[in-house]
Amino acid sequence: MNLATLFDSIHSNVKSNKWFRYFAVFNRIALAAGFIPSGLTKIFGERFTSLSVNHPMGNYLEALHHTGYYYPFIGYVQVTAAILLLIPRTATLGAVLYFPIILNICILSLAVGFDGSLVTSPLMVLANLYLLCWDYDKLKFIFPFKQVKAEVDQSKINNKFPLKFFLGVFITVVLTVLIITNSYNKKTRNTLQDCYSDCKNSDDNQPCYDFCDCIHKQGQSFNKCSEELRKAKEN
Repeated sequence: MNLATLFDSIHSNVKSNKWFRYFAVFNRIALAAGFIPSGLTKIFGERFTSLSVNHPMGNYLEALHHTGYYYPFIGYVQVTAAILLLIPRTATLGAVLYFPIILNICILSLAVGFDGSLVTSPLMVLANLYLLCWDYDKLKFIFPFKQVKAEVDQSKINNKFPLKFFLGVFITVVLTVLIITNSYNKKTRNTLQDCYSDCKNSDDNQPCYDFCDCIHKQGQSFNKCSEELRKAKEN
């Protein structure tokens, strides 16, 4: 059995199970709900957050807000991707259009430690990947190996609940949240006071306060402030 045949066999078994189908629908609705409000905000020309311009993400979003028609263009693309996901016939195109946008948001959030989407954006990337895998039969022809057209027999629907899969989903979500939330010596938080409040429970209060000032008062980069915090703790 070659690689293409193996993928086709796995995909056929998955797509014949109604629970996997329900999960795909759930992910489409959830992803669409994540993009429509933020997309409309951009279309209407409103600032996306109330973050200070000294905050790395606030600085980025403020600059983005002043890019003329590019700002609402992003909003139109987000809303378009969301609507396409909600229409069964165009759901595959929606998943393809959605992926580079949410991947960019995810990397940006992780790079600056932005609380607003630090956890949700990686989970949205995973949900989007599931949808791309769900539509593997439509996308497989772009892969560089010989393809054999395989049809899913819609008359043979498997009603067995895939307990191991959904247990794996639950574990993946928990691990993703734990890994991300514990990957930073100190997160920027959205406001100076929120940042200060974390320092009250810190063993090294002053370096923590200095980090908050570095971000929210001096407007320095997240990497620079994190490096100064690391050196202060080592000393």
